[in-house]
Amino acid sequence: MPKIPVLDLTPEIEALWDELMAAIQGVLKSGQFIMGPNVKAFEQEVAAYLGVKHAIGVNSGTDALVIALRAAGIDAGDEVITTPFTFFATAEAISQVGATPVFVDIDPRTFNINPELIEPAVTPRTRAILPVHLYGQAADMDPIMELAEKYNLKVIEDTAQAFGGEYKGRKLGTIGDAGCFSFFPSKNLGACGDGGLIATNDDEIADQARMLRVHGAKKKYYNEVIGYNSRLDEIQAAILRVKLPHIDEWNEGRRRVSQVYKELLGHLDGIEIPYEASHSKHVYHQYTIRVKGRNRDQVRLRLSESGISTMLYYPSAVHKLPVYTHLGYKLREAEKAVNEVLSLPIWPQMDLTLQRQIVIELRSVLK
Repeated sequence: MPKIPVLDLTPEIEALWDELMAAIQGVLKSGQFIMGPNVKAFEQEVAAYLGVKHAIGVNSGTDALVIALRAAGIDAGDEVITTPFTFFATAEAISQVGATPVFVDIDPRTFNINPELIEPAVTPRTRAILPVHLYGQAADMDPIMELAEKYNLKVIEDTAQAFGGEYKGRKLGTIGDAGCFSFFPSKNLGACGDGGLIATNDDEIADQARMLRVHGAKKKYYNEVIGYNSRLDEIQAAILRVKLPHIDEWNEGRRRVSQVYKELLGHLDGIEIPYEASHSKHVYHQYTIRVKGRNRDQVRLRLSESGISTMLYYPSAVHKLPVYTHLGYKLREAEKAVNEVLSLPIWPQMDLTLQRQIVIELRSVLK
């Protein structure tokens, strides 16, 4: 059997090859490689797509989180409430600005932060909530925003896995005070290298973010604060400009693939298929099932032996990583999820025959 990858980027690259090559060559011929016209144009185009006043390109999704937190005034000694079931960068960014991550357990259906558990975690030091829209599914933002208003907290959305996703008709990353995006190549909207973005309607956050990304200076060589060298690369911006007009089509492709999986896997004993919340337009960055009542790692090994790649997002809850174990958290649902989740191959142009092949093998393994 030919090996089936978790993600195949070649269909979108081949379809856009001529446009991508023209965009890259245009940058090379221009001689403008840093903060050039493509960065400015992409920021305007993505702001229009998201429906926000400001879009600030940065070097990575991690930098987007760090800079957004700084721009929102989060500092040493503050606490930021977030989820333990996410990529490490979510909590790392909080620590990078000198604040302390406060972990709240997840909703077992969506894998996102459970809004009902946030209020008990609020203390006099709490300054922000950092929800993650995991796997492309929206966190439940209404109760989060209500709590933020009640306690005068900032809300920074980690939208790294959910570009183009929606919550009750609103684009994710536009509901809180700022939204942070990653353009890592595997993302729904991916560059050919690292890249990130901060989206906001807050003029002050935007001004601060623009200053922080260029060494803390509004005017070159007149540095006002300690900042970062975090600029979206001009070539990556040019590539993203080619890809952006296709994002809705690609997200719908992912949703079609997820629907096929749902039909093929829906009655299969031993797994639980993804739950799509009524408030969310899920864009399926990952198609993540739960393996129930069986050894997930053995299931994964058997699939691998059959030529089917899978991934674990994530093999450890963040609060159980060595850097945070001293905080002493015990979070039942997150700790249960890490032993059950298994992400199956998915990309927008995925062929039905491949999905059937995966399901046949999975059914065989489970039996």
